[in-house]
Amino acid sequence: MSHVDSFDHKPELDRHHGQSLKTDETPDIFFGRVGLLRRSDWAFKQRGESGLWISDMFPHIAEMADEMTLLRSLVSDSANHTPALFLLNSGFGANGFPSTGSWISYGLGNESQSLPTFVVLPDGRGGPNGGASNWSNGFLPAQHQGIVFRGGTQPVRDLFPPTKQPRGADAAVQRFLSTLNRQRTASSADGLVDARIRSYELAARMQASVPEVSDLTGEPRHIQDMYGLNDKLTADCGRRCLLGRRLLEKGVRFVQIYSGGPIAGSPRASWDAHESVRQNHGFEASRIDRPVAALLRDLRQRGMLDDTLVLFTTEFGRTPFAQSAANAVGPGRDHNRYGFSGWLAGGGVRRGASYGSTDDVGWKAAEHPMPWHDFHATLLHLLGVDHTELTYYHNGIQRRLTNVHGEVHTGVFA
Repeated sequence: MSHVDSFDHKPELDRHHGQSLKTDETPDIFFGRVGLLRRSDWAFKQRGESGLWISDMFPHIAEMADEMTLLRSLVSDSANHTPALFLLNSGFGANGFPSTGSWISYGLGNESQSLPTFVVLPDGRGGPNGGASNWSNGFLPAQHQGIVFRGGTQPVRDLFPPTKQPRGADAAVQRFLSTLNRQRTASSADGLVDARIRSYELAARMQASVPEVSDLTGEPRHIQDMYGLNDKLTADCGRRCLLGRRLLEKGVRFVQIYSGGPIAGSPRASWDAHESVRQNHGFEASRIDRPVAALLRDLRQRGMLDDTLVLFTTEFGRTPFAQSAANAVGPGRDHNRYGFSGWLAGGGVRRGASYGSTDDVGWKAAEHPMPWHDFHATLLHLLGVDHTELTYYHNGIQRRLTNVHGEVHTGVFA
């Protein structure tokens, strides 16, 4: 997502629109074509009592400005989607490492006996680059894997048998399997069998709990309307945001919602605005703006936001310069890892505040740069966990989410 078109107001881009970026450095971008500086396609306004600058791309989210801490100095080590997503989720640019949700599951445990600790709600159009590797448990025990919930009557794949069986019809089979499992567990030192058994036991409990929590029809009409469930454009994200709130109420620790997926032959998909930013971001933002704002509003009115931390992130930002001439019709922006924006809300962060900054045109983080290791360290601190103490021994190393890095940014705390 482009920070200079959403949450990072840069008046200097207006003044230098159509000029060249003044640098001797070759930017680390994806396509390598450095066009001219380009102003935002949306007007920025000061919002709420806090006066935070947020663009018209997100009119509904902008109404919630007084709940948010804008992070305007995020930094990534990669300008390529897949490793950048791995960095955001696990702190490492390769797959095979536990995701943030898995670390939180491992560190804080499960509050629900009938639902997973970590649930993933991917976009109805498809998942992110790297697929399930983004919510992998890596080398952590299997019960910390993110569990995907989908829409429709089968929210969890293979949760129910293809043909309905009478209650207790498989009791003899279950007793036999239990005997075998106890024998194997007694001779197994690595815990894999025990973790698999717990996964199956959870799946059995989920057969009763998942249909109940995923049925949104009982929500009041005004709540469904607030999330945009009755609008084709916002219904998919709205359902996932509302389901996320219901899962949190039931004790799920970590819910991760993805936005963006492929549309065949369309330049509008996945926030990847190498072509028209106006068309691409306008479409993607219109799908999530109302639902995300509704989630914040709903959490606040239910008294849940003070102990629920909402993270709005993107794997990197986009360049302040275009991939083509600044005055061309429908120019795009390339990937920008040097400085970009996200925001936090609830869970002990400042309300109506901004933290960090980029340079005058929004190319690089200038004040309080926050790489993902620092972001993760700060997140864990807000959840009551010391990032240096949350470790797991693997292949001779005490591994952790922040590797050997991580600085807690206390400036975001209330």
